[in-house]
Amino acid sequence: MSTPTQRRYVFGRHEPASHVIIHASDPHFLAGGAHLAGRYDVESNFARTLDAIRAVHDAPAAIVITGDLTDLGEPEAYRRLREAVEPVAAELGAVVVWVAGNHDERPALREGLLDLPPTLEPVTGVWDLDGLRLIALDTSVPGWHHGDLDEAQLSWLSEQLEHPAPLGTLLAMHHPPLPSHLPLFDILELQHQDELAAVIRGSDVRGILAGHLHYSSSGTFAGVPVSVASATCYTMNVARPAADVNGMDAAQSFQLVHVRPDTITHTVVPVTDAPTGDYFSEQWLEQMASLTPAERLDAFSRKPPR
Repeated sequence: MSTPTQRRYVFGRHEPASHVIIHASDPHFLAGGAHLAGRYDVESNFARTLDAIRAVHDAPAAIVITGDLTDLGEPEAYRRLREAVEPVAAELGAVVVWVAGNHDERPALREGLLDLPPTLEPVTGVWDLDGLRLIALDTSVPGWHHGDLDEAQLSWLSEQLEHPAPLGTLLAMHHPPLPSHLPLFDILELQHQDELAAVIRGSDVRGILAGHLHYSSSGTFAGVPVSVASATCYTMNVARPAADVNGMDAAQSFQLVHVRPDTITHTVVPVTDAPTGDYFSEQWLEQMASLTPAERLDAFSRKPPR
């Protein structure tokens, strides 16, 4: 059954989205379903996230998970994550894009999620989503937690971008090319950002999807919007002073990415059981859709007389 989010109601000046993408990040799965740091039930939190993904859109083009898929790179942890995600993706008809993060181990990731030889080769890929190109980069550095893109991967990206895609390109990576609100993350920032900027500046790249920070953030890089999804496992309590921030088992979320001809929006979707009011039903939307633009303004925009 379609929900108001999934129906293509057009009440404003923008065309409907050509693509909807689910952007989640940092599940940090562990073997045996163990709790992260003995505290965070990452599998239960991720299961709730998947339930919310099912509810928010019934046919996304892709589910993109931007790194730290596991916490220790354990083969069984990748198996558990795959068994959780792939049935939901199949149900929704969505492509799954796995992105490597600093907590991942390339050999186990390649073998456990991609059915590829367990090598140290970067985990990269290109997907054609009906004219929208999605490119996954691998900013992980084996043995380290900071991010980097070496000359070979930058050269590969440059080759991919030589020919524009009909609807442009999205990049997916773990380490965002942005400064962090939290000083500790700048120690683990993405290196060789100037070289990356030189590759994407003037290309058809329309947006960058990233993770790593465990809180939602946004900015621009080389003139391209960057959207950082918060984590599904635990998040950073940014209500505290920046030098004193630590994790909390609350405020988990993912992002709903709507790609339109003229813009791309990133909506933070909280994963919560909080009660909500049912004010705008499907019936109400159908009623609005039956009206002319002037009638809709009169019905919904006009303030009642005092």
